[in-house]
Amino acid sequence: MQTLRHLPHFLRNAFAIAFCAGTACAYGQTVEPVWSLAQKEKPAVLETLKTLVSIESGSRDLEGLEKIAAALAQRFAALGAKVELLDMGTDIVRFTDTPERVGKVMRATLTGTGTKKILLLAHMDTVYPRGMLAQQPFKIDGGRAWGLGIADDRHGMTVILHSLAILKALNFRDYGTLTVLINADEEINSPGSRKVITEMGAAHDAVMSFEGTPVTADQVRLATSGIAQAIINVKGQASHAGSAPERGVNALNELAHQILQAGDLSDEARGIKVNWTMASAGIVRNMIPPAAQAFADIRVERLSDLDSVEQKLRERIKVKRIPEANVELLFERTFPPLEKTEASKSLALHAQGIYGEIGKKLIVQERPTGGGTDAANASLKTKAPVVEGFGLQGFGSHSTNAEYVLIDSIEPRLYLTTRMIMDIASGKAPLR
Repeated sequence: MQTLRHLPHFLRNAFAIAFCAGTACAYGQTVEPVWSLAQKEKPAVLETLKTLVSIESGSRDLEGLEKIAAALAQRFAALGAKVELLDMGTDIVRFTDTPERVGKVMRATLTGTGTKKILLLAHMDTVYPRGMLAQQPFKIDGGRAWGLGIADDRHGMTVILHSLAILKALNFRDYGTLTVLINADEEINSPGSRKVITEMGAAHDAVMSFEGTPVTADQVRLATSGIAQAIINVKGQASHAGSAPERGVNALNELAHQILQAGDLSDEARGIKVNWTMASAGIVRNMIPPAAQAFADIRVERLSDLDSVEQKLRERIKVKRIPEANVELLFERTFPPLEKTEASKSLALHAQGIYGEIGKKLIVQERPTGGGTDAANASLKTKAPVVEGFGLQGFGSHSTNAEYVLIDSIEPRLYLTTRMIMDIASGKAPLR
């Protein structure tokens, strides 16, 4: 029998891809030419990161969002994708801080020769207002690429782009459709894009989301936190604090009572976190405050726990210290939780095997760590696997001068994404 080393180079590559697509590759046995192409792509990845970092696109900066969407559309079209810019209009979910309009969703679709439908998610908006780029310009230093929004989520878009470039170089088209969905409102809770993300999640066989992974834990995630905010508004009656305090209804006193009696809603064992984080009251020092307001940040692991927390809060506010005060609760569900499923776990374990091909260990994180993402919106109406965290390793999201990604994570994450798409497309990765 002729050994592999006696075969022509292109036949060895083809054999390796076919073999590892159908079996669990031995630890440290890379699939070629995927690994070589991932290494070759690294300089281009850094250039793309520099380009994207240099475009300011805060969630409320419609001009900046238009600019980055156009740049992305051009790049994906060059890869052969059908590109659409979806205008969400004004028919969007309204939260307390939702702007009148949000940026467009970029949808790029590649049609292949197979049957499997794969959805790739990322977001183009950042938390930063216009002008902050000067504090976080792109730079490379100490094995890190630094810059505005680079860890959340410039790298996610970049990994998708260059993984698709590798697939194009391989002329790999065994998928049915590859859909890339990049929204412009994730940092403000996806009020416009959540509907289309949920619909697209239900229409695909697998969802890979490209938020990052910590520098301390090379991982993918099966769960993310559900997030809500509770707002208690108290209306009282103003009066002179010195000469007629008894004529007033002290909204601050009532708010303090409400916060204290709702201070025991956290449940560490269930992953429920309810923290009162902001409060305001009063107009001037010598007036009984006629109004007061407090905000609570709420994190849960299960959708049902959002119902439970809301119900408990609504019961609590019925118990007032000052009967004349008016107490109202606004409960806003900003992100549902992504809950672990057996299908997602099976797919993540397959990713773990792929990482082993390049001699690296991939952690499969089964419980949320506090953050919410659009992977959860994609999971709401599907039984298909949804796995988060295919982006680069990074640190410093939402910071003023400390945001970076690890350059050494570029090749492994390109390899992982490309190989996952190949195995899902060819039916070698478990989807149930």
